[in-house]
Amino acid sequence: MSQVLLGISAGIAAYKSADLASRLTQRGDEVRTILTPHALKFITPLTFQAVTQQAVYTDTFEDDPSYRPDHISLPEWADVVVVAPATADLIGRVANGLGDNLLAVTLLACKQPVLIAPAMNDRMWDNPIVQRNVSTLREVGYHIVEPESGHLACGSVGPGRLAEPRSIIKAIDEIL
Repeated sequence: MSQVLLGISAGIAAYKSADLASRLTQRGDEVRTILTPHALKFITPLTFQAVTQQAVYTDTFEDDPSYRPDHISLPEWADVVVVAPATADLIGRVANGLGDNLLAVTLLACKQPVLIAPAMNDRMWDNPIVQRNVSTLREVGYHIVEPESGHLACGSVGPGRLAEPRSIIKAIDEIL
């Protein structure tokens, strides 16, 4: 059984992350979750609290007098950090060393294996800048689960769908 830190960035594919968190928990993994501020527009922390029975983290600076740096302690706790979905925005920020939310700064402070599962419009996925950022993450040792092709929320058909939870779990198992 593993300790999985699951990061969720903004995108309609966030609903699949709830299924992923549930499947990981059901198989005995302990799952803690970070949602970006924009992810909160698509899915709520309560969803992940319900399926993981764990706290959900959303803010770099919680109003807590006993503040501890979660962006350091969370990746130290984890065996693997998984970002699903990973938007073009988050990929670009991390590839360029920018951290303006809890998930981004956690990834920048992380020494554990990181698995990125991109999800975005097919035109965004095919953009040379996005591909360069993905290549940068690969070069520094991040693992990437390629997005799948199919019907996208915008109505397009092509690569950009978040990989299915079983594919992400298989990639986690291969990393560990």
